[in-house]
Amino acid sequence: MTLQQLEYILAVDTHRNFIKAADSCYITQPTLSMQIQKLEEELGVKIFDRSKLPVVPTATGQGILEHARRVLHARNELNRFIEDQKGKISGQLRIGIIPTLAPYLLPIFVPAFIKKYPDIKLIIHELMTEHIVSYLKDEKIDAGILVTPLNEAGITEHVLFYEELMVFTSKKNRAYEKQYILPRDIDTSKLWLLEEGHCFRSQILSICELQKQSREHSGLEYEAGSLETLKRMVEISDGVTIVPELVTLQMPKSQQQLIRHFKKPVPVREVSLAVHRDFLKEKLVKALREEILLAVPEQLKKKPSPNVIPIG
Repeated sequence: MTLQQLEYILAVDTHRNFIKAADSCYITQPTLSMQIQKLEEELGVKIFDRSKLPVVPTATGQGILEHARRVLHARNELNRFIEDQKGKISGQLRIGIIPTLAPYLLPIFVPAFIKKYPDIKLIIHELMTEHIVSYLKDEKIDAGILVTPLNEAGITEHVLFYEELMVFTSKKNRAYEKQYILPRDIDTSKLWLLEEGHCFRSQILSICELQKQSREHSGLEYEAGSLETLKRMVEISDGVTIVPELVTLQMPKSQQQLIRHFKKPVPVREVSLAVHRDFLKEKLVKALREEILLAVPEQLKKKPSPNVIPIG
């Protein structure tokens, strides 16, 4: 039995597919399958039920996977202890980040981080909030960058900054004529939303108090997979949507003219770096947090208004 074999079975458990698991381990699928088969032969049990798609662990395999996680966790603790003794910041840092942050936050801190910490390998996954929480608890990632508060047992949140939420409107929409917007000014029949699963969707619903109205307005049937798609659809229609502040900082002047602020107290979203309570890579995560804070514009690091919008 080898630690490498344990990593392979955990990869299969994560992806539930031998080809994807092999890709994530940077080996060929036959090599991965052969190593797992060797482990199964040594243990005398089947770890995975290959007759099902996606692949699932057997009842015994589930217990083996839990033991494998504990063994690799102990290995990681030992490696971290050795690195701390050497005073060296190095290793692999696996990060999950939500889609409404990734395109706007990653470009402003990743290049500087890589240059400053050449011995740290960043592995970044774009994930929905629920998957980030799950992956943190299962130690599939080391840290998550997402919107909080989560109120999740076992998850520690370190607030990074607060983003004002703003209205992005078509010139044809009545909101374009206003200097400041109240939630009731938004025509919900012309409101564009992200698809289900995005926490930012639920924040928009909360701002516009749409929970009870959602069945009555056909505008809620229009959904998109990204904020960029929402912006484009608003521009070519008589539409309106809501965008976070980071998005607006990278807009061309033509789009900035379509931004309107809410009347005070303005809604904001809280962005945090989240870790599991048992996380190991404290120095690496600290370096990540510091680099993000260096890159984020000062106006986003101000104290929050009392109007932090919940994500659920």
